[in-house]
Amino acid sequence: MQEKLLRVGTTYLPVQNVDESAQWYVTNLGAELSYKDNDKAIINLANQSFFLVKAKDNQTSNFLDQEGYDRFSITFEVNGLNALQDLHKEFLEKNIKVGEIENRGHQGRNFVFWDKDGNQFDVWSELSPTFKEKYNIS
Repeated sequence: MQEKLLRVGTTYLPVQNVDESAQWYVTNLGAELSYKDNDKAIINLANQSFFLVKAKDNQTSNFLDQEGYDRFSITFEVNGLNALQDLHKEFLEKNIKVGEIENRGHQGRNFVFWDKDGNQFDVWSELSPTFKEKYNIS
């Protein structure tokens, strides 16, 4: 079967305050703000667009797994363990809520972090082979 969906173009994230959340992503994650109005902001981050959408109270992109654990829906990738450790340290210095660096039993290491609205994300120390090949990264 030929692949029909070629890439993820946009991810929508619920936020409480569009201005504050957009500034958080720009300041803490180095996102580029490309549009903002009262209901949403569009940021570019990690080769993707994210819409920060004003949502009702207590909404996040997280979900509960079958064991009842709060889970993330997005994993970002960095290029190697040193990059992961450096990013973890930087997030701690910026007072971003982060988890410990974990060994989950597969290649590489991970940690989780949360944005100011409680959206949980994962970071993995391994770039996908396709991405590395496409962008000629060793």
